[in-house]
Amino acid sequence: MKRLFVDLHLSFFQKDPKSFQHTIQRAANFGYHYVSASFSSEPSSEEVENLRVMCKNVGVEPVLRLDLRPRNENELMHNLRRLRRKFDVICVFCDSKVISRQAAKDRRVDLLNFPNFDYRRRFFDRSEAELASSSGLAALEIDVRPLFVLEGSMRTRFLSCLRREVVIARAFGVPLVVSSGVSEERFMRLPREMASLAHLFGVGVREALDAVSVNPLAIVLRNRGKLCDDFIAPGVRLVREGDGL
Repeated sequence: MKRLFVDLHLSFFQKDPKSFQHTIQRAANFGYHYVSASFSSEPSSEEVENLRVMCKNVGVEPVLRLDLRPRNENELMHNLRRLRRKFDVICVFCDSKVISRQAAKDRRVDLLNFPNFDYRRRFFDRSEAELASSSGLAALEIDVRPLFVLEGSMRTRFLSCLRREVVIARAFGVPLVVSSGVSEERFMRLPREMASLAHLFGVGVREALDAVSVNPLAIVLRNRGKLCDDFIAPGVRLVREGDGL
């Protein structure tokens, strides 16, 4: 079966739409089928329409993604209640242990991203993995962009952190999503190159390919199914609405 490749983290649509247009053209040329535009707040209808037109013109499927960087639990819960049904994918950037644990156990969160390069500020441990596994939905997202910008011992320590996190995620059955995380077109890579980079932090060939295709696509399709009018609850859909009595 043909793989459908997905990059869930292209991060500069709102900052530079013109540059983003070149980026999705390159993504299409690279063989991506789905690409995300990351938003930090609710987009306008004009922004959403512009994104859809851009993607349609180059033959890729747009994914609306919300990046949350909450300062506390209350802010996280408020934004999830208000915005969950407006986006295909919601990612929480976990800058504290409190936020990472709350996000890991909330079924409305799709991706857990740990952006800090310092191992002392990366909070994905066995507790977070167990919570994410219990929710059954959250995946661990790893961006490859830091591999291009870090050097020397800092990159070595960062790779060591990623290897540890991959082992923990695998032990608890937490899905892995490998994304670009790029804000510049020059850092984009082919899907199979992204998978190859994942070997550097201990991901096998099949697992790496799933992390840039099967796993992110499953998140998008699952959430789009929930946004359909016939969705009632997980596993329950409205087939036909009967006449009122």
